[in-house]
Amino acid sequence: MHGRIVKGIAGFYYVYAEDDCVYACRARGIFRKEGRSPLVGDDVEFSITDDIDKEGSINEIMPRSNSLIRPAVANVDQAVVFFARSSPAPDMGLVDRLLISMERASIDSFIIFNKSDLDSVPGMDFEEEKNSFRDAGYPVYDVCVRTGEGLEAVRELLKGRTTTLAGPSGAGKSSFINAMCPGASMETGKLSDKLGRGKNTTRHAELLVMDSESFIMDTPGFTSFELPAVRPEELSAMYPEFGEYADGCRFSSCTHVHEPGCAVAEAVKNGNISPYRYSRYKKFYEELQSVRRY
Repeated sequence: MHGRIVKGIAGFYYVYAEDDCVYACRARGIFRKEGRSPLVGDDVEFSITDDIDKEGSINEIMPRSNSLIRPAVANVDQAVVFFARSSPAPDMGLVDRLLISMERASIDSFIIFNKSDLDSVPGMDFEEEKNSFRDAGYPVYDVCVRTGEGLEAVRELLKGRTTTLAGPSGAGKSSFINAMCPGASMETGKLSDKLGRGKNTTRHAELLVMDSESFIMDTPGFTSFELPAVRPEELSAMYPEFGEYADGCRFSSCTHVHEPGCAVAEAVKNGNISPYRYSRYKKFYEELQSVRRY
């Protein structure tokens, strides 16, 4: 039998099969010996071990088109980087880290800021930050899940694709999924007044069905995220807005951090590249350099 893993909990992988049934499967021990683990989104071949209780054993993981470590999912067509306008305040550095991770995996991304009915965080140049992502080539959408504002435009972007959601707890991902997939009935949580961030109501990745050709991967929220394992000199390739300027640098090995004659740095001075994104790029570069030294 062939199917797709829609959820993994406590060593069981729930496989939506070609007969429209879901089977609770164990993975063969050979995967552990080979250092491989099934992921939500994997296409698999499995054997039925109990037709009554719908149980099975995964025999083979089919080749993946891509995979992510966090969220741990596979075979994704696109990613939605999902944050709130405020409550909780959006961490733009975390937005960048997620976008870098998606660039690393060659996954197209767009950004949603939920809670458009709220004021932005005092002291944050929210509109400029949004424009910095748009200028980098990432579509940005303002929505309000509570009122339905902006949801229809986003719904069209999800049709016919497998989309993973990534973002912090409390931003409203579960409520968004309930709006996109009314049958999902995702548990939603209230924002923690004490912590100023959301209670994480999603504890595992799960593939949810919008229609027969459209799927959403719900994933646990988080408030921190490490950069993917890349060399410092590879980082600039994950900033799409650097591309048209990098060839103009004096040195072909320019890191765009401290070298003279850097066309990327000049583009920042001229207002062609966001100083917000560039400042965080330099910080991430030093972070990767620090990891390399140790």
